[in-house]
Amino acid sequence: MDHANRFALYATNHADEARELAERFAKEGEPVVVAAGGDGTLNAVVSGLAGTPTALGVIPAGTMNVFARELGIPFDDLEKSFGILERGHVREIDLFEANKAPFLQMAGVGFDAMVIEETTWESKKVLGPLAYLLAAVKVLGEKPPKMEVVCEDGRREEGVAVLAGNGSLYGGQFKLFRAADNQDSKLDVLVFKEAGYKLVLDSLKGLALGGVDLAASTSYFQSSAFTVKADREIPVEVDGELLGRFTEVQFAEASQRLRVIAPESVNGSRFADSVKALLQRTRRPTELLAAPKG
Repeated sequence: MDHANRFALYATNHADEARELAERFAKEGEPVVVAAGGDGTLNAVVSGLAGTPTALGVIPAGTMNVFARELGIPFDDLEKSFGILERGHVREIDLFEANKAPFLQMAGVGFDAMVIEETTWESKKVLGPLAYLLAAVKVLGEKPPKMEVVCEDGRREEGVAVLAGNGSLYGGQFKLFRAADNQDSKLDVLVFKEAGYKLVLDSLKGLALGGVDLAASTSYFQSSAFTVKADREIPVEVDGELLGRFTEVQFAEASQRLRVIAPESVNGSRFADSVKALLQRTRRPTELLAAPKG
């Protein structure tokens, strides 16, 4: 509020309201719309800005702020975040869509979306991150879907869960998509071949070491467009928000890139790099819109 005389402040009650406001501002020719919130808030605002020249500004005010971390925006220093906005350096990044729904950072088909679907807002409020763990345990006990991934170049993969990354980070500051570049017009795709504990162990390995693709039970590749077909309706999430249930999900690049106010350079995560280095040493040789309420 100390900076409130420098911008018009709008508080929103839900994602649709954030999207509608962002769309209105873009149509009115506003050069910048700043989203204050987490990744879900950013996704809603981007849905309103997609295809327009209006730039997105970010004030990290969510739980994980994965996209802000990806860009190198300080998520624990409000003054520095404002400083980035004031310098106004604009970067154009890739914007991809899952069944026409735009996403900034990543999307998931199957397991992680099922966990999000099973995790209620009430349980998150009471249990915090533990709510996701309890939901994951429940999902692991269910029969996994069968999926086929068909790429535009003819490549085909089969599996039980799919993750697609526009950036390198997933769920925080650990690099799961280690080859990702949000300016190369490609998604980094992980296809998990096995369900149950193997999927979880490989995911944890990837989060810790940035090498989930090294496991025999996963396939890692890049694609500019692909389709996921499932044997039944399965949940899909974009930027951590549940999109819905589908039997087919089409991934493709949006018609225009997204303009984002970002630092001139991106500094890596010292914490993540330290954890990665420690784990590698110990490995065995064989191995400005307010956030919607809720």
